[in-house]
Amino acid sequence: MTEPRLDVQGLALGYEGTVFLAGIDLQLATGEIVAILGPSGSGKSTLLAELAGVLPVPQGRIIVDGRDVTRAPIHERGVGLIFQEPLLFPHLDVAANIAYGLRRHGWSRREADARTQELLDWLGLAGYGFRRTDELSGGQAQRVALARAIAPGPAVLGLDEPFSALDTELRQRLVVEVARMLREAGIAALHVTHDAQEAHAIADRVIELSSLGHAP
Repeated sequence: MTEPRLDVQGLALGYEGTVFLAGIDLQLATGEIVAILGPSGSGKSTLLAELAGVLPVPQGRIIVDGRDVTRAPIHERGVGLIFQEPLLFPHLDVAANIAYGLRRHGWSRREADARTQELLDWLGLAGYGFRRTDELSGGQAQRVALARAIAPGPAVLGLDEPFSALDTELRQRLVVEVARMLREAGIAALHVTHDAQEAHAIADRVIELSSLGHAP
């Protein structure tokens, strides 16, 4: 059996010392997209934050490509995040936004520039490298956020309702485009949302968060 890209074992979700869901087991294969459904406040964003190292893990293990990253620092986990808002750096142009994580990971300027151009071409944004971020449309900004997140080559990507602020037509188009790109890149993705239609459009599997664990 092929080793999963992401293997979550007995994970508990908690905040400020209070655990509200425990015993979560979840595996994602290379290139697989899993959608997690749940209402607002159910813990979907907490799940992604724990996977990425933004929040500490109260219980359980997080294994990425066979490596236990439960206590690893954010930049060593191999997990990227995209949020509802693109959260681009307004003082940097598009190319510098994408290259930001690469430079922090030790890539040379030449390597970072080449990778940035590759991603701009791939995302249909060739020629946008020197654009200001406030000149981008909502869909373009979210593509740049996607490029920045996947530039360092994460094994796993968490998507925290990244399309919910967009209009319906653009949201439907981006869901299809992003799903294709993630599969092409071989990235395992965990997409959290309260929108069942969006979940089924983007994911290989759709799971209710409440079914993954139990009350502590």
